[in-house]
Amino acid sequence: MLSYNELKIGTIFELDGQPYEVLSYEFLRMQQRKPVAKTKIKNLVTGQVLDRNFHQNETFSEAEVDKQEVTYLYNHRGEYWFCEKGNPKNRFSLTEEQLGSAAQFLKANTDVTALKWEEKILNIKPAIKVDLEVTEAPPAERGNTAQGGNKLVTLETGAKVTTPMFINTGDIVRVNTETGQYVERVEKAK
Repeated sequence: MLSYNELKIGTIFELDGQPYEVLSYEFLRMQQRKPVAKTKIKNLVTGQVLDRNFHQNETFSEAEVDKQEVTYLYNHRGEYWFCEKGNPKNRFSLTEEQLGSAAQFLKANTDVTALKWEEKILNIKPAIKVDLEVTEAPPAERGNTAQGGNKLVTLETGAKVTTPMFINTGDIVRVNTETGQYVERVEKAK
């Protein structure tokens, strides 16, 4: 059993018979009140994200979630298609709502981890850092570097990421899929 103060980021637990993942966690102790765990949790079945406070008298059971390696194939009209690794005939799809922000960093034919609960695939976890090509980058403006200078670029998956000014179209950049932030340039365009 988990207590309210064990609901750290990434913890998967059961609430009302459904598996939830903790996206953010903050411990609050207000004056003369009992401590509270302020969380943002995601229902892994529906993809719905909730803000929820938990009190010290609440306990939860850990969700029995299995992990399986799968391959991302393609997306079509809001459905993202996957197959078992090494078995392209066994396919399944998840909606954009179920995947959440992870969907914008999925590149065709890449391996990801699927989360299974009660033999049903609920969601996927991409690698924490992925390398993607920049498809659109505005030119760097002279004199716009006093504060470090950033610009918004578009990646090959359609995701938009803020990068330093020296990033150009064709560069390969590394992005953190959990935060959606630029990490580093991996390869300069030829």
